[in-house]
Amino acid sequence: MRAGVGARGGARDAEVRAGGGARVRPKTPGRFVRTGAVLGCGALLLAGCATMPDSGDMQAVDQSPRAEADAQVRVYGVPPQDGAQPTEIVSGFLDATTSDEVDFSTAVQYLASSTRKTWQPFSATKVLQQRPKAEPVGQANREDPNGYTITLSGSQVATVDSNHAYTPEERAYQQTIHLTKEDGQWRIDRLPNGLVLGQSDFQRIYRSVNKYYFADYKSEAQSAKAGHNVLVADPVYLRQRIDPVTASVTALLEGPTNWLNQVTASAFPTGTVLRSSGLSLDDSNALRVKLSKRAAAAGPGQCRRMAAQLFFTVQDITRASKISEVELQDETGNRLCVLSQDRANSEFAPRKHVGRPAQEYFIDADQKVVSMPDTTTEPRPVPGPFGSGKTPLSSIAISRGEDTAAGVSADGRSLYVAPLEYGTERGPELLHSTAKNGFSAPSWDGLGDLWIADRSDKGSRLLRLREGKGTPDVVTVPGLGDRRIKSIKVASDGIRIAVLVEDKGRTTLQLGRVERGGTAQHPVLSVEELRPIAPQLEDVVAASWAGGSRLVVVGRQSGGVQQMQYMETDGSASSAQTLPGVNGVKAVTASEDETRPLVADGAEGIVRLPQDANWKTVAKEGKAPVYPG
Repeated sequence: MRAGVGARGGARDAEVRAGGGARVRPKTPGRFVRTGAVLGCGALLLAGCATMPDSGDMQAVDQSPRAEADAQVRVYGVPPQDGAQPTEIVSGFLDATTSDEVDFSTAVQYLASSTRKTWQPFSATKVLQQRPKAEPVGQANREDPNGYTITLSGSQVATVDSNHAYTPEERAYQQTIHLTKEDGQWRIDRLPNGLVLGQSDFQRIYRSVNKYYFADYKSEAQSAKAGHNVLVADPVYLRQRIDPVTASVTALLEGPTNWLNQVTASAFPTGTVLRSSGLSLDDSNALRVKLSKRAAAAGPGQCRRMAAQLFFTVQDITRASKISEVELQDETGNRLCVLSQDRANSEFAPRKHVGRPAQEYFIDADQKVVSMPDTTTEPRPVPGPFGSGKTPLSSIAISRGEDTAAGVSADGRSLYVAPLEYGTERGPELLHSTAKNGFSAPSWDGLGDLWIADRSDKGSRLLRLREGKGTPDVVTVPGLGDRRIKSIKVASDGIRIAVLVEDKGRTTLQLGRVERGGTAQHPVLSVEELRPIAPQLEDVVAASWAGGSRLVVVGRQSGGVQQMQYMETDGSASSAQTLPGVNGVKAVTASEDETRPLVADGAEGIVRLPQDANWKTVAKEGKAPVYPG
């Protein structure tokens, strides 16, 4: 039996399954509920146990495509019934793998005794559009008279690997499950390792969580602005109802995912493991964590960095409760160090390098760069040469300290950098492009460096100017080939960069990691392992960082209308709020401070979307809206 009870008011959906996985359904399509008598509490454990009325008509309820993360329901599998047929065994097994059991104790009852010890459910998870379709394979095999083979098939959309990392992967899925008779009952004796889940079950069972690791700038690590305390979000998917705090800490100690491993580092000594179980916040919202003896050898500074990683990782999964402090302990419970909430936020907060995005910027109808603070209702020209309107610009970027601006000329050929100070002059162009498509819009990272793409017909050059001046460093992009960079947005950490790539008339959003080699005087930079962020979109118009591991993306699916949505950096759909539509968006900007409103250049002009509100027009004419960055 499976059932869902929404935490926000009454029964949400219910589905009754007989032993062996056979489903009992009404003639009316869709899931159904009745509210009244107790619903199978012996087979199902619920928070408070769902009840159903003992009178009234049965009503069809549409299946929710995604159950609420805070639903009170707990789902448990039903053991196989005596005499269940192979298709029923496979169906029951698939049902049981969607349960909220820690060790899949019911699912393994569908397996042959020889297979129970070898099946590895956590080796990988295949995510399909729908629940896998199970079909018998042809006629009985004479060489295997006591065996039975069933094929599982479907449309795969993603894979979650053993490190919990999500990767979009659209392909046909097909695997076989073999059954044999054991003590007169059909049991599964051969099957693929891992799980195979439909999207709705995956979204109910798993939750995206950010682990945090320190940026590793390698050859540029001694840069004053780089520092050693820049935390980078590393998203993973964890089972959200199975001891989530302990699971997130365990995943953190396992180290960064493969994609980020080259450019981040953990403060935890190699081999550190958790000695606590059932972790949770105490009555004072403090988190106390026991670690193995390897952690005890860390000095005070390293211990605080370990605590910072724990603080922000666990805070991501306990958002409703703010952590007051993190205390690390040795195996015997002796205190190693304590990190308070205030110190965590002042020294280590991931948004520390975002800057102070108190205002948005755009180019108005008079070619002036203007700012829009929250305290005013009218845009006002910025101080310095770009606020005069004497230099027509096609795009701009404001440094994260909001003291310097970079602008690309209206023809796209010249890059200028000027201070945001009254009485200063623009100065000569810093770079000149001879490419047909000129420069992309520039972008500043949190280290004070300026990034820009020089876009030729075949391929593009990605350039970085340290502190926005001097001779640029050429950044190689091995995975780019002859494709052209349309635009870029570098994250505040300088470790990740979002790239709009144009190829044969289609524009896709790719994410790359920035690797640094060479020496501090002669750096060698490259953007490695470009990976798709919104593979379902046929044409991406614009994208902007909107959090530590989130981007806001504007694009359209094949043959569809333009849409705006949040995407995670691993390519999965974000659980953030659905965005209201706005017509004809040409550009969008967001802050990595998630409390700030979105700003877009749309058909109605420059529009802004505050939290829990609708789009509001800021200026009927204007272009190139940006936050610092």
